[in-house]
Amino acid sequence: MEDLFINSRLTIPAAQLSWSAARSGGPGGQNVNKVNSKVTLKWSVEQCEEMDEHWRRRFLSRHSNRINKAGEVVLQSEKYRDQVRNLADVRQKLVDLLLECQSAPIKRKKTRPTKGSQRRRLDQKKQNSQKKQGRGGSWKSE
Repeated sequence: MEDLFINSRLTIPAAQLSWSAARSGGPGGQNVNKVNSKVTLKWSVEQCEEMDEHWRRRFLSRHSNRINKAGEVVLQSEKYRDQVRNLADVRQKLVDLLLECQSAPIKRKKTRPTKGSQRRRLDQKKQNSQKKQGRGGSWKSE
């Protein structure tokens, strides 16, 4: 297996990635019963020294449900019927997970509604109120 290129700042060496193949479940006829097409990829986040500490912390907090007790990220793919495509798919999943939390989330800036939008909102409320007031009729008997 070759190194996994994430971006210009991070490339995971092939020695840190381990994968195994197993028989895939679900429908597929005899092919499922005799071919090891499901791929499981394991990668230890803590062993990756090339990764920035803030990036690692964001990754660990965001994807803690995918990390086992040994500290490894475990990903599986059984999307395709052949092992090579499933291996490429699971590697792409890892790249996507890492790129997803590469940069810190942008802090939300507090904003206020403009005077014009407040005035328009209140005018709309008055119109609705008048419309509903006009619905009352003299059909009620006293």
